Amino acid sequence: MKTSDNNISRKDFIRNSALAVAGLTLIPNIMTASPFDEKNLSVKGKMSLKNVRLETGFEYQDGEVSSTKTDLFYVEVENGKIIKISPNQPNAKAVDAKGLLMLPAFKDMHIHLDKTFYGDQWQAVRKRTGGVKGMIELEQKMLPEMLKNSTFKAEKLIELLQSKGTSYARSHVNIEPTSKLQSLKNLQKALENKKKGFGAELVAFPQHGVFYTDSVPYLKEAAKMDIDFIGGVDPFNIDGDIEKVVDFTVQLALDNKKGIDIHLHETGDSGLKTIEYLIKKVNENPALKGKTYLSHCFVLGKLEAAKQEEIAEKLGEAQIGIVSTIPFGRLIMPIPTLYKHNVTVLTGNDSIVDHWNTFGTGSVLQKANLMAQLYGYSTEFLLSRSLKLATGNILPLDDKGAQQWPKSGDKADFVLINASCSAEAVSRISDVESLVHDGNVVF
Repeated sequence: MKTSDNNISRKDFIRNSALAVAGLTLIPNIMTASPFDEKNLSVKGKMSLKNVRLETGFEYQDGEVSSTKTDLFYVEVENGKIIKISPNQPNAKAVDAKGLLMLPAFKDMHIHLDKTFYGDQWQAVRKRTGGVKGMIELEQKMLPEMLKNSTFKAEKLIELLQSKGTSYARSHVNIEPTSKLQSLKNLQKALENKKKGFGAELVAFPQHGVFYTDSVPYLKEAAKMDIDFIGGVDPFNIDGDIEKVVDFTVQLALDNKKGIDIHLHETGDSGLKTIEYLIKKVNENPALKGKTYLSHCFVLGKLEAAKQEEIAEKLGEAQIGIVSTIPFGRLIMPIPTLYKHNVTVLTGNDSIVDHWNTFGTGSVLQKANLMAQLYGYSTEFLLSRSLKLATGNILPLDDKGAQQWPKSGDKADFVLINASCSAEAVSRISDVESLVHDGNVVF
């Protein structure tokens, strides 16, 4: 769907447009606990907040960051953007933020909004047989029934993410012979219904293989629709041919000006070969640099340290990002090594109560907390840096403590957190009091 004059997709138009009215939504069971007053909101797309806590810099002791400085400010929002940040005006008629800490809204960059049991009758994961291909057979049986109310369940899952401070997601959506394009269409309805407080980018995801179940015609059709990435999953284990699958994915992305996001669970030689071949193809096609990602990429956690350094360096040079769900146990991802080589690292909840996984809280702040625990990031500085995993790499302070967010002109997309600073928010997984997205306050 395109607008007539300038060929901007409808989704981009919605995403970038200023909303005319500042809306207010209250979740009934916490309405009385809200510190905000609907009467203080303007009806013309303008809103002011007082007693907003912002980070202003670091404090040092013996050359080490010992704490984070904050102060209270007055913040004005209009038509979906922050238009002014000024000294606090405690007596002003404005939304009273009660000293809560303002942070960038969170982003869940790997989730499956299109297939979940969330919001419906509880179901635990069934016993798996036959590996990934056995799960494909199970999905082929389950999906027709799941699709009957997938729009409703996607909306409920979006509400869960919002309650955890997330205003944006990258959702993989099944494109295969069983769902055809129905899963995509149902999810697009849910996103349309939630557009005032939630945005998303979509990945056309061949969960059942590109060629194993002949998803090619459906992927080609989806690529011409309002999606953002061409997906993939384990090219060797499912389709049996790394180069054939990656070549198809790369060409489809190039032909339709899309990005790439491939699930890679394989931890052996085939996993490493898939990474190396994708790096080669992206370097041959620079238009894909900065637009290509590997999700999970568990093989990185199995490599020797020297090989991790080598691959991380090549990923950084090719500008291929990693979207990690932060696994723990015996598999620890080398996230510090990826950061060292300027690899973009994102995170997400992946599955939340579906036939693949019974677990999932909806909180990406919890993912940042888990990463910090796994790598011993317990100092003020490292905890504050860990926040970027939840915010899509936006931090209030740069590494030297200079304030870089928020600034006048920034999108009004933020959370108010019950914490004294971002380090405490990550450490304690602090409660989210409210979310502002495109000028809409969501409690």
